[in-house]
Amino acid sequence: MSIKKSYLIELEQETKNTRRILDQIPDDKLDWRPHQKSMSLGELAAHIVELHNWVSKAIPKDVFDFKSDYTPLRVASIGDLKSILSEGLEANKAVIETMADEEWFKDWVLKAGDYEVARLPRAGAMRFIINNHIVHHRGQLTVYLRLLNIAVPGLYGPSADEAMLI
Repeated sequence: MSIKKSYLIELEQETKNTRRILDQIPDDKLDWRPHQKSMSLGELAAHIVELHNWVSKAIPKDVFDFKSDYTPLRVASIGDLKSILSEGLEANKAVIETMADEEWFKDWVLKAGDYEVARLPRAGAMRFIINNHIVHHRGQLTVYLRLLNIAVPGLYGPSADEAMLI
């Protein structure tokens, strides 16, 4: 299996998992936050969606700079997030399809102005900077759902609210 094929499989699955969580969130809870230092539910959900779209917006670049290449995603509704996620999936697939396998092993740099945050192969950036980051924040988002007494979908198996389908 090519690296491209494995990323496409993971991309589809992780996008599906994010959509399952977004499907649970009511718009009237977007401003809710569990603590004053925490992101709001809407900010956290938007951050997760924008991380998905870093596949097409950040990975093709040799250097992604927070100071010049990044603007936090702001939306007014979960419907907006679902649309951005769906549109992004198609753009993300297109980028992965066009990248040659050797491109995944070339250096990719994450910067904040003059400060170098990370330097690693694109394959590592895909795993560490994007996918692990998505999973981390989606885990936080499931805690928000639990605190709001909103059903938590089973993402990698059953949850307390969703039995395993056999």
